[in-house]
Amino acid sequence: LPAAALQTPDIFATGSWDNEDNRISIWSAGDLGNAGLNGEYHGEPHLLCDIQHNGDVMDMQFLDQERIVVASSTGTVTIFRHHQNNQTLSANHRWEKAHYHVDQDTSCGGAACTGVVCNNPEIVTVGEDGRINLFRADQKDAVRTIDNADSSTLHAVTFLRTTEILTVNSIGQLKIWDLRQQRNEPSQIFSLAGDRVPLHCVDRHPNQQHIVATGGQDGMLSIWDIRQGTMPVSLLNAHEAEMWEVHFHPSDPDHLFTCSEDGSLWHWDTSTNVSEKPSFLHQGGRSTAYLSHSTINQSVVSAWLSNDPTKDRMEITNLIPNQTLSVNSLDVLGPCLVYGTDAEAIYVNRQLFA
Repeated sequence: LPAAALQTPDIFATGSWDNEDNRISIWSAGDLGNAGLNGEYHGEPHLLCDIQHNGDVMDMQFLDQERIVVASSTGTVTIFRHHQNNQTLSANHRWEKAHYHVDQDTSCGGAACTGVVCNNPEIVTVGEDGRINLFRADQKDAVRTIDNADSSTLHAVTFLRTTEILTVNSIGQLKIWDLRQQRNEPSQIFSLAGDRVPLHCVDRHPNQQHIVATGGQDGMLSIWDIRQGTMPVSLLNAHEAEMWEVHFHPSDPDHLFTCSEDGSLWHWDTSTNVSEKPSFLHQGGRSTAYLSHSTINQSVVSAWLSNDPTKDRMEITNLIPNQTLSVNSLDVLGPCLVYGTDAEAIYVNRQLFA
């Protein structure tokens, strides 16, 4: 979203997997102008352009208005440029085998790059090889590589601050890395008690950087307060199978979205009547009551950190009532939600809060 944007951009990108010929595609979300009599929406998303991609697309993120960073199962990380004047895509830069098992030079040595996160011009990637790379969009070589960052697969990564990142791995750990430190050790390690359930996804609250949400193999949603303790502040029963993605709404983080292998996509809403009732912030076993008035806004005490956020203060809606196949990926911006499923379909919901 450019700083000067008055309206939400209506362009989104997708990547395919498990095809002989995988592709990166750029779509327009369609025109809202032709809603039907009951307000239902008829505009179809349409394909603007696409380009061939080597390997499965494991993750992707816009670096800026025109460039998209793509993580491949071959271990390569590519920046594609979307040329808006003539609607074409081209490969702008490529880091071959940024992730690899044995060595970078063997033909079969690539390890899947599982996650990518951008904070222009910086790009961080993680992979099955337990490696973390820090790239800059304008530089040929990695700025920093932490080779044995993890002995297990790193599944996802996000920025905590401009110099710190969070990773989640396949043994249920959340780790903070300070990229200013030359040590190749995490500055903090958090973990789910006992179970070592693989974590697949992580997102950080956009305004309160100490609040983090993760999801994993068991479909549970975990909320963490990284200022205290090493365990989640709340574990919420969610999906019946793997949770593939979790996202706070970027401008309205009382809303959170999760999607799963079980074919469901949940909208978690903690914004209900919060100003009228006292909220409870859980601190080391005792609850401290804060009366949150609408004047001091909700940022003072986040509903996400209450010891039982679901208790009379959270609404959960499944946005896909007749669930079928896995919902693999989702993204949300303004009133628009985009998700992709194993039914080889892409869905756009443009009236999220209607």
